[in-house]
Amino acid sequence: MVLTIQSSRHELISNMPFSAILFDLDGTLTDPKLGITRCIQYALSELGYKPPNADELNWCIGPPLKDSFSQLLNTLDGTVIEQAISLYRHRFATIGLFENSLYPQITEVLKAIRFAGYKTFVATSKPYIYTTQIIEYFGLSLLFDGVYGSELDGTLSIKGDLIHHILLTEKLLSSTVVMVGDRSHDIIGAKRHQIASIGVTYGYGTEEELKAHGADLIAHSPSDIPKLIIRNDAR
Repeated sequence: MVLTIQSSRHELISNMPFSAILFDLDGTLTDPKLGITRCIQYALSELGYKPPNADELNWCIGPPLKDSFSQLLNTLDGTVIEQAISLYRHRFATIGLFENSLYPQITEVLKAIRFAGYKTFVATSKPYIYTTQIIEYFGLSLLFDGVYGSELDGTLSIKGDLIHHILLTEKLLSSTVVMVGDRSHDIIGAKRHQIASIGVTYGYGTEEELKAHGADLIAHSPSDIPKLIIRNDAR
């Protein structure tokens, strides 16, 4: 169940008194594939492009939209990219937002972690205005001490910037925090602030991607997450 990425780092984690867990949203708490891929396809079609099939857009789940559309449209033209994002959000705000599903056991996992005494926060590159609606839609609001996302203008869309904002706002020490996410951006953001990280393989990042960027531990299913956190926390 548990894969140790770096033994020395693992030993360090084992002695850390964790107090707060940051959760990515897309690919970690929920499976947003249907909504995200359909909204990307819609935006590309409206711009006159033939959109890829949904399965060819899996890599777009997680990274900031600006980066994804820049690659999809093969351009650095900010005006074109913003037009694509605007079209994406036109559909996402009313339809794509709810083309989404909770991964199995997520509610139970969050309850177990909170019952064990940890604070929990959502930390996603998705705009805050959409994130709060999704969390409320799935009835998870009472299971988080705070929900954090980016601004519509792209501020805090880089995971490292968002984590920095959360640490300052919530007055959290890096050594007491764990980041849980499915993509390299989550792991990179965590390492930037010297916080521990758990990479999840049931989302849209591969185990190889997570290992390559230094994930401290690997969870293959949602139920692995509390086991890793509680087992590796010297309390």
